[in-house]
Amino acid sequence: MSEQSRSTGRIRGTGSRRRKPSRRHRAKVVAAWAVAGAVVVGGAGLGYAYLALDGNLASVDIDAKLGTDRPDDVDDGSQDILVLGSDSRSGDNGTYGEDEGAARSDTAMVVHVDKGHKSASVVSIPRDTLIERPACVSDTTGEAVGAEQRAMFNTAYEVGGPACAVKTVESMSGIRMDHYLEVDFTGFKELIDELGGVEITTRTAIDDSKSHLDLEPGTHTLNGEESLGLVRTRKSVGDGSDLGRIQLQQAFIKALMEQAKDVGVFTSPSRLYGLADAATKAVTTDSGLGSVKKLTGFANGLKGLNAENVHMVTLPVEYDPADPNRVLPQEKAGRQVWAALEHDRPIPASATEKSAGDKGDAAKVVE
Repeated sequence: MSEQSRSTGRIRGTGSRRRKPSRRHRAKVVAAWAVAGAVVVGGAGLGYAYLALDGNLASVDIDAKLGTDRPDDVDDGSQDILVLGSDSRSGDNGTYGEDEGAARSDTAMVVHVDKGHKSASVVSIPRDTLIERPACVSDTTGEAVGAEQRAMFNTAYEVGGPACAVKTVESMSGIRMDHYLEVDFTGFKELIDELGGVEITTRTAIDDSKSHLDLEPGTHTLNGEESLGLVRTRKSVGDGSDLGRIQLQQAFIKALMEQAKDVGVFTSPSRLYGLADAATKAVTTDSGLGSVKKLTGFANGLKGLNAENVHMVTLPVEYDPADPNRVLPQEKAGRQVWAALEHDRPIPASATEKSAGDKGDAAKVVE
């Protein structure tokens, strides 16, 4: 980082250029950036390190917390995974500001992997979406948390933790989540640094005082700090809302998928272990993925995926007439999206064509 960047606290892009990875190097094992961490661990046969890496993993028994009052568990070979990025400011994350009561889910994606594990659909849920939050039990206090109308989506994690977030998504979609993956700020940065950075191209400048990211137009290899700045940027792109940030996140995920395998792990055991160590420290999983062995099996099942057959959309929403800082689900279009996932079909383009999430120019900022 330059002396100027240190003095202003801004994250300056390095501007370093790299040759674009060839197709044979493109990642075939990732459906979202948190899943990327899991797959790096699983795709390379880390049997010799199971015991050491198992100690890194944190897991939550979602099934025990939610009981039987859930959508049916459809065993057709497809998988639905709730992926959350937590914005807790505790520990090393305190550099990003103070907690406002509790951690929240800053990023939320439902990843549907088809029954052949050859394609996937990713539905981003805006954190500012006003929803009917179901009654939950707090992870921290064990006390009941009542249902709430017009609650922001990200409050489910804030008041009840992972199980409440899963319950809320299942209530919205009617689809049972097979797995849960969560990654925090610090873990995300360390994983990107272990990967050697991620190459992106910005078509326009990004200068965001909130995420502390300052990038000129051009091609950049972002380190972990800069990557975190990018996926947190919202005020300086599009209309300044969370919808624009989601578009940046989706573009970054595509770049990460293309980058993930081009890191030399198969020729460097120490590099491989470093990636696995960072990945297992970065994620919290459901108990079904709560060991390296289980995570490995899950990751190996995703090897048929690549960037070209992962379709990413934002849940169809419209701005709330009563509060332009909030969005409301488009009920009919949303039902089309969830029905496509439930029946293992591609999401129809018509489902999102009138959504506020597909408008704006933030999607054109990064490629």
